[in-house]
Amino acid sequence: MKHIARKRFGQHFLTDGGIIDAIVDAIDPKPAQAMVEIGPGLAALTQPLVEHLGALTVIELDRDLAQRLRSHSQLRVVESDVLKVDFSLIAQELDAIKIRVVGNLPYNISTPILFHLLKYVDVIEDQHFMLQKEVIDRMVARPATGAYGRLSVMLQWRYAMENVLLVPPESFEPPPRVDSAVVRMVPRDKPAAVNVTLLSEMVQVAFSQRRKLLRHTLGQWLQARQFAGGFDVQRRAEEVPVDDYIALALAVAEQI
Repeated sequence: MKHIARKRFGQHFLTDGGIIDAIVDAIDPKPAQAMVEIGPGLAALTQPLVEHLGALTVIELDRDLAQRLRSHSQLRVVESDVLKVDFSLIAQELDAIKIRVVGNLPYNISTPILFHLLKYVDVIEDQHFMLQKEVIDRMVARPATGAYGRLSVMLQWRYAMENVLLVPPESFEPPPRVDSAVVRMVPRDKPAAVNVTLLSEMVQVAFSQRRKLLRHTLGQWLQARQFAGGFDVQRRAEEVPVDDYIALALAVAEQI
């Protein structure tokens, strides 16, 4: 029976063989590597990946798709909402120090998934995700550009990232209304040991009114915490490099 894409799960199934091959080449799976695929769907990526790996763990929320996937002996199926999955536990169960994570992420919850995975970055070797191109543009954006924002800062602090492949709408069934792309995310070896909750709150405040100078937003936030450092609030949020936000978060944490 043909599976009908479910809008509530944000399902768009990859069908373009050339694009599938290009994604697998970008991931470069090797035999016996511990890999987890999020949202395998109709197994367009799953099949070629498992041919290289020998075995693969997949996370699928759709009950019907999960049942289909269980018929593949080389697949270990985790039927769950990915936002509830403990990736440290999966690494433990796979007896792996690090796991590789891949997937065509549901566009309606892609940002929450990226932030969820931040909690488990210590057990992740790398990540390759299909996402809305606009989201990837924001992830890799440089300061002083319109795409630079909270997502840029939070992810660039922890990952080296690059856009590795553009994927047009006609590569999917049904076609999404947006362009897609594939991003490679490699955790940084020695990131600053920053308080993630503090950094997230601080950056959210900074970008809450991105057209205004920071003295109207982050400046007041810093004053409320009696921060006495010399951070320049006569800039807009998008003009502040990632390293400056990290340095500020470390300095604020020292004074708390």
